[in-house]
Amino acid sequence: MESTNALGDYLRARREQVKPEDVGIRSIGLRRVPGLRREEVAMLAGISSDYYLRLEQGRDRNPSMQVLDALAEVLRLDADATAYLRGLAQERPAARRTGEKVPDSIVELIDGLPNHPAYVQNKYTDCLAVNPLCAALSPNYVVGVNLLSAVLLDPRERELRRDWDDLTEEGVAILRTELGPNVNDPRLKELVGDLSVRSERFRQLWARHDVRPRKGRLSQLTHPEVGDLDLRSDKLTIGGTDGMTLVVFHAVPGSRDVESLALLGSLIAPNHELPQPSPKD
Repeated sequence: MESTNALGDYLRARREQVKPEDVGIRSIGLRRVPGLRREEVAMLAGISSDYYLRLEQGRDRNPSMQVLDALAEVLRLDADATAYLRGLAQERPAARRTGEKVPDSIVELIDGLPNHPAYVQNKYTDCLAVNPLCAALSPNYVVGVNLLSAVLLDPRERELRRDWDDLTEEGVAILRTELGPNVNDPRLKELVGDLSVRSERFRQLWARHDVRPRKGRLSQLTHPEVGDLDLRSDKLTIGGTDGMTLVVFHAVPGSRDVESLALLGSLIAPNHELPQPSPKD
């Protein structure tokens, strides 16, 4: 079960990943805990050990920005992780579910991209809309499928994705970022609980408390019909929705991947009438 002490859990997880020598502390003898001790973090951040203990235990959940920035420096957090830490210490209204209907204009947009696989997902990675070429990339690009669960649990995804390790690491970190302090969000609690039970990979990654923003990446696939495909994916936030993201894949112009993607399109053309890209001059 996900703890309600998001700030304390994050501080504890991150200090366990900082080596004493990384912050100038000479380690002598056997240490009983991984990473830094609480009193070491407190000393380096310029706060009392008792106050830091209260932060980790959840007895104080509203530290100042100065304290948070000092802790971020000690814990060697990057800009994204520092922003996440600050967010954990801010009061936020309880998350409210809104309609999951993808705007008609976005559905029309992705359907009008015959040569670019595209789909829409919500902040929980549920697939909400998908065009035919994207559906041909993976059997899990289907409306209603939770894409993070599919990648972690479906053996076909492990075979499809040459970058499975990086993809799962990134996906879990993004989910952690989306969760933030909203630990009581029913949908997220359900998803985290299910994956914690069913996936050892998820349990390991979730315990690290890594955070990453949602951004584009290079997807490395080995498709059963067209072979290796390296596709760039851009992730665009859809305004006016509760965290919906439009994901569009494309091949680098002039690469072999352009031909492979066109071949994939031709294989599904009898059912979906996908026009082929015009030949180069």
